[in-house]
Amino acid sequence: MSERVTGNPQGAELFSGNTELEQWAAEAIAQVGGLDAVMASAYGVDPEGGIRDTLLDSPFTRRKFLQQVAIAAALTVATNCAIPEPEESDSSPVSRLEKTDLKIGFIPITCATPIIMSQPLGFYEKYGLNVELVKMESWEQVRDSAMAGELDAYHMLSPMPIAMTLGLGSQPFPVKLASIENINGQAIVLALKYQDKVKEAKDFKGLTLGIPFRYSMHNLLLRYYLASNNINPDRDLNLKLVPPPQAIELMKAGEIDGFLMPDGNAQQAVYEKAGFIYLLTKELWDGHPCCSFAASKPWIDEHPSTFRALNKAIIDGCNYARNPENRLEIAQAIAAPEYLNQPQSVLEAVLTGTFDDGLGNVQTVSDRIDFDPYPWKSFSYWITSQFARWGMLDGQNISHEAIADEVFLTGLARQLAKQLGQSPPTIILRDEQLKFGIFDPSEPDAYRQAQIQKHGF
Repeated sequence: MSERVTGNPQGAELFSGNTELEQWAAEAIAQVGGLDAVMASAYGVDPEGGIRDTLLDSPFTRRKFLQQVAIAAALTVATNCAIPEPEESDSSPVSRLEKTDLKIGFIPITCATPIIMSQPLGFYEKYGLNVELVKMESWEQVRDSAMAGELDAYHMLSPMPIAMTLGLGSQPFPVKLASIENINGQAIVLALKYQDKVKEAKDFKGLTLGIPFRYSMHNLLLRYYLASNNINPDRDLNLKLVPPPQAIELMKAGEIDGFLMPDGNAQQAVYEKAGFIYLLTKELWDGHPCCSFAASKPWIDEHPSTFRALNKAIIDGCNYARNPENRLEIAQAIAAPEYLNQPQSVLEAVLTGTFDDGLGNVQTVSDRIDFDPYPWKSFSYWITSQFARWGMLDGQNISHEAIADEVFLTGLARQLAKQLGQSPPTIILRDEQLKFGIFDPSEPDAYRQAQIQKHGF
């Protein structure tokens, strides 16, 4: 697997080291449009043309020249627009926090584990915060409450901050994705009556499947699975928006035949003998983002110290949740009525990865759900490529890099994780290995076009 520091191949090839200076220079170059933009800004149009002859006659190689100039130019340009925030101590005095009483909205699913468990297990209190968790019924409600200013921060599907910032499905509202809450943690569930009828993707034709939100990984991954098997998700079956808390009852009533929802909806359907687990989304993309912790840009600007403390609590909680030895304690903590209101055994099945699939089999998939808070910008690139593929975003001249830089606070997440003694990645992009091929973030539009060309949609 190759890994990159920017989405621009010209910039990426210059920074093969792992030093802090090179990493920052690379990110600064990315923020101002790539190496060509930096060179043109600092030295005029086609700067290489003006020095090419000199380089040809000089022992000072072109690569070395570009590397030195790229770093210098990035530092120069960054003076005005990309200076990283200074390192802070591991804990901020409570007196520095602009606000300590906070409201965070969440949907009652295991994807919200870091946000939920941080209350009963004391992670908010550790950072001087008093958090009220506000249970929501749907993602539309989370979005609308966020835009109305009724919440300080939010549990959101990872594509939601991108969609809201771009004004997809609502008025533009700038939201920052601070950290990833969970990776994996979704499943396709079908009603029990289909256990002998649906064996592969082609058998989904004519079914009605529930998804939680248009701008969700659930929708994008379901479309990816179906389309990769030459099933048109907009023509060959019906996708219906369903709030997660209602999914099982609607399946029991026959209004939907199944769903792609977060856990523990999937395991709860098995527990209630209403359905079976057809496919874990981990099988489609191991390590894919699911939900995220987010806040609006205006709120962050007004409460910078509080935001950093809150994000640090979430990252700290994610690290705690990654340890399998803590999963039983967490299941007990989040099962309460004010949180997920589910049987502890259901949550243990999800969090430990030892579970009944509804067909009489006990499976063991230790990372059925996992908690890695690092917001890879390649996640954003894949999401925007699929927004364009399915007509949610105009596919002409998408600046995948600019969108990721605007929404994903990857650098801050790295800094906070380091303050916590963690070892976060030193790069921001990587190739993503999906079931039906590799996503190369340096060529997101070519990836999308190849998908359409191969499958016709």
